[in-house]
Amino acid sequence: MDTGSAESRDINGTQSWTPSSWRAKPIKQPVDYDNAQAVDRATAKLRRLPPICTPHEIWRLRRSLADVAQGKAFLLQGGDCAELFDYCNDNAIDSKIKLLLQMSLVLIWGGNKPVVRLARMAGQYAKPRSSPMETVDGKQIPSFRGDILNGYPTDQRAIDPDRLVQAYFHSAATLNYVRAQLSSGIADLHNPLDWNLGHVGDPELQRKYTTIVESIAESLRFMQTIGADTAGQLETIDLFTSHEGLLLEYEEALTRKLRHPPNRNVPAKHKPTPRTSALTGGVLTNPTIKEAEPTGYYNTSCHFIWVGDRTRQPDHAHIEYLRGIENPIGIKVGPTTSISDLTTLLDIVNPNKEIGKVTLITRYGESKATALLPQHIEAVRSSGHGHTVVWQCDPMHGNTRSTTTGIKTRSFASIFSELASAIRIHKECGTYLGGVHLELTGDDVTECTGGSQGLQDEDLDTRYETFCDPRLNEKQALELAFLVAGSQRGNAA
Repeated sequence: MDTGSAESRDINGTQSWTPSSWRAKPIKQPVDYDNAQAVDRATAKLRRLPPICTPHEIWRLRRSLADVAQGKAFLLQGGDCAELFDYCNDNAIDSKIKLLLQMSLVLIWGGNKPVVRLARMAGQYAKPRSSPMETVDGKQIPSFRGDILNGYPTDQRAIDPDRLVQAYFHSAATLNYVRAQLSSGIADLHNPLDWNLGHVGDPELQRKYTTIVESIAESLRFMQTIGADTAGQLETIDLFTSHEGLLLEYEEALTRKLRHPPNRNVPAKHKPTPRTSALTGGVLTNPTIKEAEPTGYYNTSCHFIWVGDRTRQPDHAHIEYLRGIENPIGIKVGPTTSISDLTTLLDIVNPNKEIGKVTLITRYGESKATALLPQHIEAVRSSGHGHTVVWQCDPMHGNTRSTTTGIKTRSFASIFSELASAIRIHKECGTYLGGVHLELTGDDVTECTGGSQGLQDEDLDTRYETFCDPRLNEKQALELAFLVAGSQRGNAA
């Protein structure tokens, strides 16, 4: 792999980018390994392994996100807060695939637009922490920082460089199974009623879902009757992977200088938008684009990578790394994001102003969204910088609280309140809420309160299984999709 030198300079005398140039910058959430030689062995192994994702897949996502940025599609991103190596099994993966499919079907019905599906899966193994140490049973021990660094059991908290390689193989195995399931027809829209609703037992919710899938099935039967059945577009979907780009040693080792696919959009601003299927979101026709450069640097660990609220400083290591890769990237935007930082970040990571290259993931909390979101929208729109971004709402992270017994949870009502505010504010500002970013699981956990189940604080102990932040369970996630779909249909009316 061509990593280059962090000391190289461009023609303007400023530091040019390489996969390792982040090492010359200050860094938040650093990792102190005890054995530097073990880290070198692990990263050397990663550099020899094949890519997990390809430039062709990455650009297919970028073209889809360009549609999202222009209001022609909707982005659904969801999955675990902290993915564990143990989640690399068929039941856990199937449950997440099916839940994202169910939610996207509802959102397609609501918005009458393609849905781009992006899973927090196959690599979401690193987690930022507010402190490197925590107290357990009266003793100070290292905090759990995700399976890529250490284990959740208290006797596995030492940072282990071998976990870098384990993360690669668990990610590759997960994505390999996802691809196999999708190619085997798990997402075939000719048989939507074969999708198991699992733990969703509420009769009203099931009735609404059944009404939607029966409506789509009727449309498909009509298309078959008149000979307009496009079976090839309806039997599978795209499901892309994403994770937070927190551990830069890992991301650097999986960054490759590769040849661009022939039909990429560079820059997207003046290129034709591919025609898409309203049901599947799949690209039907691809424009032919003249290549500007034959190769570029790709993070091959995932399709989409984002930077968190703790590590998005414009002059720090994580932004330095992200500015050089071809992948679409996300930036978390919260109450501490200044207007000047926001516009500076966009200019750094997207100097060519390519549409859909950057997703701004807003996460304010329900009480702050109304005051802060309009300011950030106006800053992007009126800065004169010409950026067209994907606006995505993360209604989870700003609404975390602790119960009187110290259990971390989130209220379903607060989650939907922030999401509903984002929908309203974007409509008032003349912009488009392009998507949602959710922490969820396909299991029947009890980690967030509220929803039609009426979960209370005292119910959380029933099945509280998260190793970091609380997730929506299957029923709450699907219910949220119905509420968003209802808002979409109401806005379109």
